[in-house]
Amino acid sequence: MTTVQTPQAEAFEYRAEIRQLLNILAHSLYTNQEIFLRELISNASDALHRVQFEMLTNREVASPEIELAIHVQIDEDAKTITISDGGIGMTREELIENLGTIAHSGVEAFLSSLQEENRPDADMIGQFGVGFYSVFMVAKEVRVVSRSYRPDEEAFEWISVAGDGYTIAPAERDERGTSVTLRLKEEAVEFVSNWKLEQIITKHSNYIPFPIYLNDRVINQQTAVWRQLPSEMTDEKHNEFYRQLTLDFEEPLVRIHINTDAPLQVYALLYIPSRRERGPFGRQTDFGLRLYSKKVLIQEHAKGLLPNHLRFVEGVVDTEELPLNISRETIQSSRAMERVRKVLETRLLKELGQLAKDDSDRYARFWREFGVFIREGVATDFSGRDKLKPLLRFVSSFEAAARSEGEKGEAMLVSLAEYVGRMGKDQKRIFYLLGEDLISVASSPHLDYFRANDLEVLYLVDPMDSFMLMGLEEYEGFPFQNVDDAGLELTEKRRDETEADAEPGLSDADFGQFRERCAAILGDRITKVRETKVLTESPCRLVSPGDAPSRDMQRVHRMLKPDFQAPRKIFELNRHHPLIRNLTTLVVSRPDEPLIDTAIEQLYDSGLLIEGTHPNPAAMAPRVQSLLEIAAAALVNKHD
Repeated sequence: MTTVQTPQAEAFEYRAEIRQLLNILAHSLYTNQEIFLRELISNASDALHRVQFEMLTNREVASPEIELAIHVQIDEDAKTITISDGGIGMTREELIENLGTIAHSGVEAFLSSLQEENRPDADMIGQFGVGFYSVFMVAKEVRVVSRSYRPDEEAFEWISVAGDGYTIAPAERDERGTSVTLRLKEEAVEFVSNWKLEQIITKHSNYIPFPIYLNDRVINQQTAVWRQLPSEMTDEKHNEFYRQLTLDFEEPLVRIHINTDAPLQVYALLYIPSRRERGPFGRQTDFGLRLYSKKVLIQEHAKGLLPNHLRFVEGVVDTEELPLNISRETIQSSRAMERVRKVLETRLLKELGQLAKDDSDRYARFWREFGVFIREGVATDFSGRDKLKPLLRFVSSFEAAARSEGEKGEAMLVSLAEYVGRMGKDQKRIFYLLGEDLISVASSPHLDYFRANDLEVLYLVDPMDSFMLMGLEEYEGFPFQNVDDAGLELTEKRRDETEADAEPGLSDADFGQFRERCAAILGDRITKVRETKVLTESPCRLVSPGDAPSRDMQRVHRMLKPDFQAPRKIFELNRHHPLIRNLTTLVVSRPDEPLIDTAIEQLYDSGLLIEGTHPNPAAMAPRVQSLLEIAAAALVNKHD
């Protein structure tokens, strides 16, 4: 840097690397121009904090009577914006040090980082202290007038035009503090607007602890409710802040107030909405908590503060322990960031667990709206899934049966702890059944054996359940097992061990003919036809072979792939069911009867439909119509 002195002013030229830095800041680094105002107000707030602290112990401070405040004024004719404060102020030397050299910020390291990342918009502001220079995005000239808090210091002005260099000269200012005046570029004159500036200040700096005047009117709220003690937050305060934050006029289902200094300083207000899909005014365009530092908004949608599967949570987080990036639009990956995330996640999951324990009805409301996200977390969060398992809820065969026997309302939700707690001493696995919906699952033939032996089965009917099962291999040492597994180990009474049926049975030879007919009709759509050992009430079922790939993902494949082909399964027949007996009789006595093949096809398709893996259910309609025609004709002939 070279210096040219005159009697009144000193002219300075920026070093080449600083000119390069300012060019980046002015033309390519920031994508959101409005943050220049946030940076200047944040700097003014810091200056006010510093003089406030100085005045606690020092009586010799210039202008002790002036208000600790920030003033923003515009001049539409001159196209200027001025931001003034009564803060700590700067001497001539401090103006050079803080605004002229940027030596303390490590500009070389910044430029080197840009090259390494190969990103002209690299994110690293807090490390380099260059936030002030965001003014060059909108200003063609910047004038700073400052007077130090020290009574014997004079005022000086710092002027820079287009980022080429700057001048320092004596100035007139009676009171301590700093004023920054921006003469705007033509393409930035939109900011010479009271409405525009108020909108920006309210968005980014609403909770600065000092009054912000816009043309002599205070426009900021100042009090950050999340920094109040939880005991000071009333229901009315919570609900009002939540409405301001989300534009959701329903009260939140869950609210969590975090105010802690250990293991690190975190202030937060977290809310779980009443509904996943909210009204037309609800803020749902993006997700992520609002991140503040010293009550200044740093990022509106900070996605790294909670795991992705908790993205339904709304709220604000304020901490001074995170390193910030160059534009303060994203947060650097850091150990401090992980610690904040851990505090938030731990507290949130604890509160949800407590809600489930204390208020099962409210937790059921939460689960209906947001259970899909917990399932997602079990599937995707390898390190955190054990913390999510206690939050899982299911409809089970026990609870669904109780509701069907006359109780009103929905079936009760069952936790894994409750399921395991009422398992029989000989039960070694947690049984589940996948299906399209609760009605089809409840009528599944796979449940015959489990009903007969009073074994509880969990119903999994949400599409996300198939993904969840990838991360849900066991709970408390009990593995999960699909009841359609051909290799299911059954230790209770089986169908062939019960007392003989009153109805006459089929001979092995006759039943063998029907099995062969089924195999011929269904061909390579099945792996084999066999007699069931478990069915009691149903005529048949489709069973997945033990080597079937991704059995629990078959429903997902059907949704994602238009050309999905139903997987080959074992076709199990209940030789004691009236329908199977009658079809067998037809095969033996009238093998050319058209009804036989039509019925076999329909039995197979019905099995796919119950499984939730039928690729085209509408294709069954002509066959169902044909069966109805045959049945109607038989009735007419019978009565004739």
